[in-house]
Amino acid sequence: MMVETLFSLLNLSVMPAWALLIFAPRWSMTRTLVHSMLYPIVLGLAYACGIIASLFFGMGGEGAGFTSIAEVRAIFISDVGVLVGWAHFLVFDLFVGAWEARDAQRRGFSHWLLIPCLFFTFMFGPLGLVLYLGLRWATKKGRGRLEEGS
Repeated sequence: MMVETLFSLLNLSVMPAWALLIFAPRWSMTRTLVHSMLYPIVLGLAYACGIIASLFFGMGGEGAGFTSIAEVRAIFISDVGVLVGWAHFLVFDLFVGAWEARDAQRRGFSHWLLIPCLFFTFMFGPLGLVLYLGLRWATKKGRGRLEEGS
């Protein structure tokens, strides 16, 4: 299977999860598919295969590794390396988006306030998380509750 096809499949694979978080946040299928860790496990396994291929089977650039910027750059020289990096973003952005959704429900947020945060988490990762945390702070729904582990 070509890397471009895998890239498309990877992108398409997360769309249902984001749609469920936005359009059906309290539906049982959202809990089953998105909040059950199914997505992070499946995508994480795909990521693991790709990172192993990049680092140990020569599908990354020569000198690929994690101890210098040159080694990290070498991972992304190949299409497989870019696919691995993209999978990394997709897995963690979805994980964070699912956490935001659960946290917002526990704190009694209006779902309409959460939707822009989810969009920005999907598109820009950490920016969406900062937006969500800022919203928690601004609405006073997050103050004094950090010590509870949420």
